[in-house]
Amino acid sequence: MTWTLVVLGGVCVLLLGAEGRSRGRGTVTFRRSQQDESQERERERARPRRDTSGSSGISSPSHGPPFTPCRLPLTPAQHEVLDDNTHETGFNGDDGSYVILTWVGDGTGVILVLSTISAPLESFLEGGSSRLYRSTDYGKSFHDISHRINHTFIREEFGVSVGPGSSVILTADTAVVDHPGGIIFTSTDAGATFQFTQLPFHLAQPITYHFLNPDYLVAVSIDGGLWLSLDFGAKWTKVYDGVHSFSWGAGINLFFSCSRVDTVETDERGDLVLKRTKDLGKTFTTIHEDIYSFGYIGAFLFFSVMEDPRSPRVMYFSSDQGETFSRALLPSASTEQFYSILDGDEDMLFMHVDNPGDTFFGTMYTSDDRGILFSKSLERHLFDGQRKSDFTNITSLRGVYLTNKLDVDGRIRSVISFNRGGSWRQLNKPENVDCGDQVKSCNLHIHGEHSRINRVVPMVALSEPTAIGLVIAHGAVGDSLSSSQHPDVFVSSNGGYNWRGTLRGPHHYSILNSGGLIVAVEARREGQVKTIKFSTDEGQCWKSYNFTEQPFFFAGLSSEPGTKAMNVSVWGFRPEEDGQPMWVAVTIDFQSLITRECHDQDYEEWLAHSIEEDSERNGCVLGVKETYRRLKKQSVCRNGRGFVVSKKQSPCLCTREDYLCDYGYYRHVNTSECVRQPSASNKTLEACLNGEEDELLTAGYRRVPSDRCEGGFSPLLAVQTVSPCGVKPNPSPPANSTSSVTYFDTPRERLVLTLVCAGAGLIVLVAVISAVLAARRVVYRDRAPVYRFSNLRIQDDDNCITVDHESGTSSNGTACQQESDDDLIE
Repeated sequence: MTWTLVVLGGVCVLLLGAEGRSRGRGTVTFRRSQQDESQERERERARPRRDTSGSSGISSPSHGPPFTPCRLPLTPAQHEVLDDNTHETGFNGDDGSYVILTWVGDGTGVILVLSTISAPLESFLEGGSSRLYRSTDYGKSFHDISHRINHTFIREEFGVSVGPGSSVILTADTAVVDHPGGIIFTSTDAGATFQFTQLPFHLAQPITYHFLNPDYLVAVSIDGGLWLSLDFGAKWTKVYDGVHSFSWGAGINLFFSCSRVDTVETDERGDLVLKRTKDLGKTFTTIHEDIYSFGYIGAFLFFSVMEDPRSPRVMYFSSDQGETFSRALLPSASTEQFYSILDGDEDMLFMHVDNPGDTFFGTMYTSDDRGILFSKSLERHLFDGQRKSDFTNITSLRGVYLTNKLDVDGRIRSVISFNRGGSWRQLNKPENVDCGDQVKSCNLHIHGEHSRINRVVPMVALSEPTAIGLVIAHGAVGDSLSSSQHPDVFVSSNGGYNWRGTLRGPHHYSILNSGGLIVAVEARREGQVKTIKFSTDEGQCWKSYNFTEQPFFFAGLSSEPGTKAMNVSVWGFRPEEDGQPMWVAVTIDFQSLITRECHDQDYEEWLAHSIEEDSERNGCVLGVKETYRRLKKQSVCRNGRGFVVSKKQSPCLCTREDYLCDYGYYRHVNTSECVRQPSASNKTLEACLNGEEDELLTAGYRRVPSDRCEGGFSPLLAVQTVSPCGVKPNPSPPANSTSSVTYFDTPRERLVLTLVCAGAGLIVLVAVISAVLAARRVVYRDRAPVYRFSNLRIQDDDNCITVDHESGTSSNGTACQQESDDDLIE
């Protein structure tokens, strides 16, 4: 028997059956069927070995370098308080084999639990049964509210959808109801009441909310119709036919791909049309034809185009909602390779480009603020055979990213960037752990998604915007991630600069009280649990509490999204003698234990990125110093629901570190100065389109995206004349010129130099630095930058949509919208 917990945003999905169903990031299968075990062994035998110590899995129970966690006992009074504020709820064994738990609203304390039993295949038309439970006290008690939806059978697939505010949509299984369309139940009061709505169509995928206005809903029907509701599902209007996928953009921009008007029915991707409506379906604009796939992330619309069926696809980017768009340039990739957009906001994108062959690694690039020009950020970036990346945005501190690389010796090592991919370094050794004399290089290495899908650890690194500087992660100390070391839990209080070993062995963990409380439950593969550990000093010391007298198989640790709550629920399963499961939810209210409200003396002023106390630039990252007001480790108090992260910003003087080298320039060894590449000029041009020349205004530097430094270093502009095809240079470009592009090409790398002209010939240069020197140069007039595109995939994430590895299209037509680091601070 298999049971699976799925966490997607604030939604937990618990499956029981012969085979667990993956529904996105956070999926953990706790027991596998024989078929699963057999398939796993086959995959393991076929999987190439990249770590000579066996980094693809943990087989040895031995621990890494020893450290002693700090443990403090509970006093009898504390134990009694927790006992009085711990509540256990059991759900009967006949309640279902499929359980969804979801939080509704912010600060409402409402949890909905949907339990369903599907009918056997031979009696499918008879449907199944569902029960809906609701808690209004953070999971301390639940009440059966199935009568509010007329005991209707809610479908397992996208049956529960929670939107902004307190909105909820339940979707009935349209295959078992005798109606011309589907049925939904909508609620605007967190499930206190529901409205019945008969749809004029059958849903093909989940209903999608607008990012900010829950009244605006979009859906696609099974016959390809695009339907729009402006009153939270009460009335629906079909706005287009033949739609394949869709995504909300900024404001009320809605993008969708559809079949050509002159095509009867086509399932051929690459023959679709990308359209946009910016007035909720009244008018439409065609952005591009011959579309294969598209997505929207941060402030960027991106789409791939089949310009030639025999060649790789081409990727376009737009930063103005499709009004204008340009091709982006990256190394080309064959059909056996892929691209992956790792992260993005309004300033830049992170993109992984796979290396040829079954290498499990590639190159990571960062873009400019238009998503067109890319700079090399990290080589040998790990991307395993299942196309999973360990790339992680540390949301508790601006500019910090964590990932793993596959070095030339076949070992996996962790690296961290504190300046948005500008530079990477290995993680410091934890202060309370020593590697011993036998280890030449002693660093901390973090287990990521690569380890999670291989069942080495149950969770990846955790950080929250309201818990400034706090990072919790599974890791190992030594030369690399190794199967000879058991994963332990490590904590950083300053955004990843320094670490401390805190718990031995793998755990499930969660951040509460805006970082003032951490809770953890040990991950036992075969054993049952009854103990929760908690810390009020960012993991320096821990106390343990037995929350139940009858242990159960652990299924999940659930708390209200946003980290401000102080209630946590431990979910699990107890087998009954009749073979039916007994689902159990135990909710622990730590607010009863931590009763004192925080005061001014409980907080400290903390300078982020502060590592060189005597340096004038101490704390300067991306041109800004940031001083936060955060809770002291020794303060045991409640931040409260009204807690807001506050910070002070002061600009730093610009230095060369705030700039990247422009195209045709490179940083000289042991200096930060960008110097001209001697081989970038006087090259025989292979081809010319128009035989024209340009004057390029450049200083050899370009500002790092999102850098906000002021004054200081200011590179001097210099004019370079490009005179292709032997044409003599003109003194200035034509006054009516609007754009020109210099296209560089080598057998392995292609780069673009884009010029934007304004007024009487002022040209502003935006460019990227090449990994290799250009061997040939081609000047194109009035053309957009280009790179060759093969396969795109958006990384799984909470509240994000998985994009097909081969096609780059999402499973429900939308892509997740990432927030910028600035937006994460409320």
